Amino acid sequence: MALHVRGVLLPDDEVRDLWLVGDRVTFTPVSGAETVVDGGFVLPGLVDAHCHIGIARGGAPITSLDQARELAHIDRDAGVLAIRDAGSPYPYPELDEEPDLPRLARAGRHVAPPKRYLRDIGVEVDATEVAATVAAQARAGNGWVKLVGDWIDRGVGDLAPAWDADTLTAAVQAAHAAGVRAAVHTFSESAVEIMVRAGVDSVEHGTGLSLDLIDEMARRGTALIPTMINIATFGGIAEQARGKFPGYAEHMLALRDGFPEVVRAAYEAGVPIYVGTDAGGGIDHGLAAEEMLLLHEQAGMAPIDVLAAASWGARQWLGFPGLVEGGLADLTVYPEDPRRDLRVVRAPSRTILRGQVVR
Repeated sequence: MALHVRGVLLPDDEVRDLWLVGDRVTFTPVSGAETVVDGGFVLPGLVDAHCHIGIARGGAPITSLDQARELAHIDRDAGVLAIRDAGSPYPYPELDEEPDLPRLARAGRHVAPPKRYLRDIGVEVDATEVAATVAAQARAGNGWVKLVGDWIDRGVGDLAPAWDADTLTAAVQAAHAAGVRAAVHTFSESAVEIMVRAGVDSVEHGTGLSLDLIDEMARRGTALIPTMINIATFGGIAEQARGKFPGYAEHMLALRDGFPEVVRAAYEAGVPIYVGTDAGGGIDHGLAAEEMLLLHEQAGMAPIDVLAAASWGARQWLGFPGLVEGGLADLTVYPEDPRRDLRVVRAPSRTILRGQVVR
């Protein structure tokens, strides 16, 4: 049966009627449609643009499709109807079109340097194997590759690029040659500079960004997914490392403390910013609303821009059309105007995914 929705449609900011026929949206009335929303503020379904439903709490790979479903359902029930899984050690292409799961944009496994990333998560390879591994992981995903741009180097006692600049640049080129976009994990100043200038499509975290690089990202249209919830955990990382690697510990704290201003500068420069929680491992699922609030409260993003970063803007970036004629029938409804009080996004009153009411 077709569904009928009426409410203030954002970002248009006008009361609209729309009909959901199967998995598509139309503004042409459909006779006999069931009215499931009559009032409130209607957004295209939220997006978590940096999430890991292939990694269990604590950091181990999941071991079954049911585990991936369970984690995705947590996000869905919080209003997230599209996920970009930024690297999964467990393959789950069978879930791409599963009707009650958020839409999925997926990377394959992280491409990481040997013994310099989370255990059992990435494919760990030497520089000579990076480009070929990127091509293989492009086939394992459905449009993205995830690169580990830096991690602690125990030999120097601090963050350092995963490989040399030529190898990192070739990794981005290999992803583009394979027809996919490249996302890079990076905390350090040196690695993020290499990757931005190499043409990476999205910077994940990006704590080491400088003002010059922010301007370069804005010029190129390179996206930033700040994962501010993740960066807040740097204090615990620093304390664990302080005994053996005091320089690394102080570096991580400095990156954490300066990060709100980094994100604010990126926002003011016009860098595309999208909401991502880094859920999986050390971050719980279902926290997209909390990430949205951090972007507003700490980085100074206007509520309407935070909503775009979590909804219609992020969906367009990932290729999931919003609430337009012929668009996808995914929407999240709130009882009050989230532009006036962003805390409203914590409690959607109605969620519809693929034309079916799920909340």
